[in-house]
Amino acid sequence: MTLIPFVLFWAAAAVALQYGYWIGLLLVIPTAGFLLRLFMLQHDCGHGSFFGKRRLDDWTGRALGVLTLTPYDCWRRAHSEHHASAGNLDERGVGDITTLTVSEYRDRTPCGQLAYRLYRHPLVMFGIGPAFLFLIKQRLPFGMMRSGALPWISTTATNIAIVLVAMSLIWAMGVIPFLLIHLPVVLIAGSAGVWLFYIQHQFEDTHWSRPPDWKFPYAALHGASHYDLPGPLRWITGNIGMHHLHHLSSRIPFYRLPEVLRDHPELADFGRISLRDSLACVKLILWDEKTRRLISLGEAKNGA
Repeated sequence: MTLIPFVLFWAAAAVALQYGYWIGLLLVIPTAGFLLRLFMLQHDCGHGSFFGKRRLDDWTGRALGVLTLTPYDCWRRAHSEHHASAGNLDERGVGDITTLTVSEYRDRTPCGQLAYRLYRHPLVMFGIGPAFLFLIKQRLPFGMMRSGALPWISTTATNIAIVLVAMSLIWAMGVIPFLLIHLPVVLIAGSAGVWLFYIQHQFEDTHWSRPPDWKFPYAALHGASHYDLPGPLRWITGNIGMHHLHHLSSRIPFYRLPEVLRDHPELADFGRISLRDSLACVKLILWDEKTRRLISLGEAKNGA
């Protein structure tokens, strides 16, 4: 239901390219949508919840990693740490978006503050950042260089498979047509994926705390959003918008999450954000430990 449409749209874009790039570019958008959904399937494989059989989930995730440009075993390890520590101020930095507290930002040098503002700028966060992440950073096991052989095996095997697939397509159609199709597909899907991950945790009423106040169930329900998307977007994103439920129990497969909300409607309003509401979250870049909410730089300055 996902891989076949992805291949068909990719092939249709390749054919349409012969009649004009803009025609092919229109087909790139749905192709990117199906690639995003493939990443969501890989995501569930990482949690062992897609098939429910670890070996089958792992090998499916590794195969999908070739298409999503994501070394499966490296990503799975980092993502597990993210789930174990989400919302914990003392355990930031692995598998999440860097978020400073107001006091940490003020303690930085002017250059450090500028670097943080640039990092959180929408052009970097949703443009340059995803391109760097999927095309460059994930080609080496950054952050896991000394974590044994598995991260290197995962990254190297994925890179080799990517090269073999890419070279086959380049041999069949040429390097320029391949890049004109696949590069925008990867960049659009990557930007959409980073946007989803951002909104899942970067919203005004999210939750951050330090031990012993930090508790996993509370952090899961209050530190992850319910991104209430329209039906077609819920399908293409694998219901990942129901992120508070996913963090509370990551072994629930994505296709069962709507059943949880149906059976427990009281959970629907936890961290609920509409598509329109989510646009305002981009300016929220600092955690205020006094008011316990995510605030903008302007609010931090006014508070000072």
